[in-house]
Formats: sequence, C-alpha cells, structure tokens
Amino acid sequence: MEQALQADREVDARGLNCPLPILRTKKALNDMASGQVLRVLATDPGSVRDFEAFAKQTGNQLLQFAEQDGVFSFLVKRK
Repeated sequence: MEQALQADREVDARGLNCPLPILRTKKALNDMASGQVLRVLATDPGSVRDFEAFAKQTGNQLLQFAEQDGVFSFLVKRK
C-alpha cells in the first residue's frame, strides 16, 4: 500500500501563471526547515517544467507531482 506523503505546508497557486507559482514556492521554502515538505497546487501547464527546473537549480527535491482535473500538485522537499 502506497503511503500518501504528508506536507508540512501548502501553497495554493491555482490561477497564477509563471513565474508566480515558483516565486510563491521559493518564499514558502525559505520559511521552512530542512527536510520539510511543501505541497504546491497550480493550474499553469507550464508549471510542470518549471518545477523540474526549479528542483534542479535549487537542490530542493521534487518528490512527486500529479495532475487531476487540470490541477497540478507538487511535493517539494526542502534541502
């Protein structure tokens, strides 16, 4: 049975276009401790690419992402 990952915080960036979801994510991660997990909700289809690039550039870990009914959810673990 797959265990759902729990997020320590959530950022709702639905309806926002690039680069706002990433900027909100950055801001939230700055306030979090290493190892904490942030869930981000976004509706911008470009955000998938953005989050993959963001994880590579910053060293934060993109644990998973899913899409349901046009809403993308990302789990990012703070480095």
